[in-house]
Amino acid sequence: MARKKYGVKPPADRSEKSVVFNCIMRAHLNTLEGYPQFLGLLFLGGLKHPVLSAVGGCIILAGRVFYFLGYASGDAEKRQRGAWFHIGELICLGCVISGALSLL
Repeated sequence: MARKKYGVKPPADRSEKSVVFNCIMRAHLNTLEGYPQFLGLLFLGGLKHPVLSAVGGCIILAGRVFYFLGYASGDAEKRQRGAWFHIGELICLGCVISGALSLL
């Protein structure tokens, strides 16, 4: 969608003309970079604490939406609006650590 709107053809991953496209692309790629860790934390934490992990996962997803919308506005500083998704990551990490310690 953004490629078509801003006229950026693949395989280019940035635009020399549009700062907004560059912000959208960076937000997208940043979200993809964190996705495997999100899934791992959610799965492993959910083995011992399914409800708490689900809450943490919802916080992560909601925070990522705010992060993306802020970053995609073209002002990279607005991405901080969704930085609270890290709270969800810490919740899921705590669930993983708790589950691992229970195996000792």
